[in-house]
Amino acid sequence: MATVVLLRHARSTANGSGVLAGRAEGVHLDDSGQRQALGLVDRLAAVPLRAIVASPLLRCAQTVAPLAAARALTPAVEDALAEVDYGSWTGRAIRDLVGEPLWKVVQQHPSAAVFPDGEGLAGVQARAVAAVRAHDARITAEFGDRAVWLLCSHGDVIKALLADALGQHLDTFQRIVVDPASVSVVRYTETRPFVLRMNDCGSELAGVVPPEPKAEEPPVDAGDATVGGSTG
Repeated sequence: MATVVLLRHARSTANGSGVLAGRAEGVHLDDSGQRQALGLVDRLAAVPLRAIVASPLLRCAQTVAPLAAARALTPAVEDALAEVDYGSWTGRAIRDLVGEPLWKVVQQHPSAAVFPDGEGLAGVQARAVAAVRAHDARITAEFGDRAVWLLCSHGDVIKALLADALGQHLDTFQRIVVDPASVSVVRYTETRPFVLRMNDCGSELAGVVPPEPKAEEPPVDAGDATVGGSTG
């Protein structure tokens, strides 16, 4: 199976505004976010991307546009990677939401949280994981199991994907931090996923590319064949 780079969209006009933007229209990258998007071209220069898949929301399209142009790739739009549908909470100030009984559920028991007139976080994880698996299988079939592709989505969606890859219950996903323009990397295999990076905001990503198997050795099912996560 292939390796997927999970990219959260760059800083938007809603980040830091104190408002739950969700799927509201008109949310775009701010000046800082535009610089972050341009910086992805150099950050990912050593990564041979085979495909780019993005949420349909504007801030994700703007984030991947410079990278897609530099690689001559046309991003595929995937509705299942869209931001959480927060329903009637969309556009409300977070300071007003923290007093809602549902806020404690979102923070402490997110697998049970369903937003009024919106969707549940368990459903968000299910749709996102299914989409990633489907794209990964297609890209692997076309380009082989050393292929690397990029997915651009939103904070809660990526946190849910990482929780799944780590084998954690969704109720722990609030422990994961995913900053704007950060990169997390998951290598999928036939047996289990391997999380290579999380919330990486640095510039060197060459290490996420799967190495060529040595001629005298069969390929290994993971990045490192270690016992108990120790290299001794």
